[in-house]
Amino acid sequence: MNTNSTENSPEVIILMAHYNDHERVIKAVDSIQEPFRVDVLIVDDGSKIKPNEGVLKSIYGDRGTLTVKFAPQNMGASKIRNWGLSMILESAANYKYIAVMDSDDTNKPNRISKQLHFMKENPEVALMGSWADYYTSSGEFIFTLKHPTTDKEIKKQMYLNSMFVHPSVIYKREVVENIGGYLEKYKKGGVEDYGFLFKAVKNYTVANYPEVLVNYTINENGLSSKQRFWQVFGRIRIIMDNFYFGLYPIYGILRNSLLLIAPRNIGLKLRKIFRIEKMPI
Repeated sequence: MNTNSTENSPEVIILMAHYNDHERVIKAVDSIQEPFRVDVLIVDDGSKIKPNEGVLKSIYGDRGTLTVKFAPQNMGASKIRNWGLSMILESAANYKYIAVMDSDDTNKPNRISKQLHFMKENPEVALMGSWADYYTSSGEFIFTLKHPTTDKEIKKQMYLNSMFVHPSVIYKREVVENIGGYLEKYKKGGVEDYGFLFKAVKNYTVANYPEVLVNYTINENGLSSKQRFWQVFGRIRIIMDNFYFGLYPIYGILRNSLLLIAPRNIGLKLRKIFRIEKMPI
């Protein structure tokens, strides 16, 4: 990664994890449309189908500096993101904000500028996400997910499930400097992002932008579907690690215990039929 510092370096860098999904990562990169320069760091997790850095740089053009780093082997979701975060923190560019994207998701135009404007107008907010449109891997719209927007509601409802769509999140540099990155102990079931975000919620003021800013793809063959039991089990573990005797933690444990035996596709079908916006998956 280029560590040359310049006075005109962008404030924001997008960290994008990639694994065997070159066609989608092209769409993800091309969806980054902002009125100012934003740098992009793509960390490839030992893919067999590797992203073409030259093609991606050509597509991104002068919108910012795009860099691809290739891990020598598959590291897993938490390690590859932490690897990327370490490069960002060590960079002389001294980015003030780190945004997250996944290579199979896309941004709405001006996603970053809207979130950044909100955070500058509300400097107490250190981390924020947004609402999201959910699609199948074939591009069929399923539902719009509208998480709570205020710090108070997010802090309460984090005990039910993550109140952030992870690839919509942006946070101040100080967040990862102070609380660290993604937690390896929650890697089974792929809930490292929930663990990281829960820690951030407990230590900082957070928010969700009240508008759809990302398009989220549900991969029916992905980790969340294949390891549904372990995902929910991991969620329960995170709730227990942050437990106190109160309504939301107790309800969260009970609710997620029931979800252990409920197949994920039932919730998705209900949302698709009724366009339910706030029913946890």
